[in-house]
Amino acid sequence: MTCSRTPLEAAAGKLIAAIQKEWGNEAGEPQSAESENVMHAAHELLQAASKFGSIVSVISSGSVSAFFGEQWVQAHPGVLPYIAVLEGDA
Repeated sequence: MTCSRTPLEAAAGKLIAAIQKEWGNEAGEPQSAESENVMHAAHELLQAASKFGSIVSVISSGSVSAFFGEQWVQAHPGVLPYIAVLEGDA
């Protein structure tokens, strides 16, 4: 039996992959710890998407960027398209 992902789950998975790329690029650097924390936060979004079909239970009325930290997101603009897709599917 195959596991089919919803568009929201797929968007969360792609966002996690983009964050992992940023984290990998920073390996060994002091800022990599913050990127790792953001990656864990993104996994929370995926879990909410899988369990509830929504990420609202995690971000409330805020945005994904606010949930991750605006400063981190601004420093990693490569994740912005993935955040936009996730928020579009939320």
